[in-house]
Amino acid sequence: MAESPLVPRVKLGTQGLEVSKLGFGCMGLTGAYNSPLEDEAGIAVIAHAFRRGVTFFDTSDVYGPLTNEVLLGKALKQLPRGQVQVATKFGIRRDESGARTVCGRPEYVRACCEASLRRLGVDYIDLYYQHRVDTTIPIEDTIGELKKLVEEGKVKYIGLSEASPDTIRRAHAVHPVTAVQMEWSLWSRDIEPEIVPLCRELGIGIVPYSPIGRGFFGGRGVTEQVSAESNLHGHPRFTAENLEKNKQIYLKIEDLAKKHQCSPAQLALAWVLHQGDDVVPIPGTTKIKNLDANIDSLKVKLTDEDLKEIANQIRAEDVAGGRQYTSFAHTIWNYADTPRKSS
Repeated sequence: MAESPLVPRVKLGTQGLEVSKLGFGCMGLTGAYNSPLEDEAGIAVIAHAFRRGVTFFDTSDVYGPLTNEVLLGKALKQLPRGQVQVATKFGIRRDESGARTVCGRPEYVRACCEASLRRLGVDYIDLYYQHRVDTTIPIEDTIGELKKLVEEGKVKYIGLSEASPDTIRRAHAVHPVTAVQMEWSLWSRDIEPEIVPLCRELGIGIVPYSPIGRGFFGGRGVTEQVSAESNLHGHPRFTAENLEKNKQIYLKIEDLAKKHQCSPAQLALAWVLHQGDDVVPIPGTTKIKNLDANIDSLKVKLTDEDLKEIANQIRAEDVAGGRQYTSFAHTIWNYADTPRKSS
C-alpha cells in the first residue's frame, strides 16, 4: 500500500511525532451521527483512507463506548503498524443511564491505558489524550501518570483535548504536550485568540475535530436530513429553529465554493487545513466517496485574501446555538482550569 503523494506528512508539534496532514476521525464508524457500520464496512473505510495516504487515526474509549477502539484494532491487523499513528483518549465515563462524567485520577489513567491497548491490540499508543479535563484534581497529577506511561513505552506522546490555557501551560511543564485537540471550523473559532497562539509558543500541534461542523458544511440538516439515529438531534446548532437560521451560513459558503470549484465541505475543510503546517484536522465519515472528497480538499489552494474572505462570511453572532451539547458544555476549554498543586 504505497502512500499517496496527495497527503503530505507533517510534524505534529515539536516532540517528533510525524503524521499525515489530514487525519481520520473514527468516531462515526460505530454510530454517533448515524447507524453503526458493520465491521467489514468500517474496516474498508479505514483501509481506503490508508491507501490514499492517511496514516493518523483518532478514536476514544468512550466512542461506542469501547466498540470504536475494537473496530480500529481489527483494521490495524491489516495495516503495517509502524506506518500508522494511533490516537486514542481517556477521561469521559458513562454510567448505566448514559450520563457522562470526567475523571483524571492517576489510577484511572493507567487502567484506561491498559484497557485501550488491549482493545486496539497494540503494544503502544502513539498519541494518548486526556479527552476532557477533570477540574477536581490538579492537572499535574494526571500528566504525572501519563509521563510514567511514556517512560514505560506504553504511550509515545501525550495530548489534551478541550484544555484551558492555564491547564495546557501547567501540563506542558510536567511533560511536553505534543498536541491539543479542539473543535475548530468556520463556525467554531473560539480557540483563535488564546489557544492557538499558546500552542505555537510551546510547540504544540493542533488537531481540529469537527472541522466540517459535524457535517453541516457537507449539507447535513440543509441539503440532507439529519439521520433519525443521529445524536445531533440534541445539538443546539441542529435544533429546528437554530438550523433554519444557520442555513444562511451554508448558502454563503456554497456560493464561495462555486468560485473555488469545490464543494462547501471541501472549502470548509481546506480553510482549516490552511491554518498552518501544525494544524492536522481529523474529519470522519462512513462513506468512501466522502472520504475521497475530504482528501481531495488538499487540492484546494487558498490565498491569504481567500481565507479572509471565507472567514468574513461567518460572524460569531450569526451562528445560532452553542458549539457543544448543552449537557456537556461545562467541560469545554473555557471551564477547564484545575486546582493548584499543593506544595
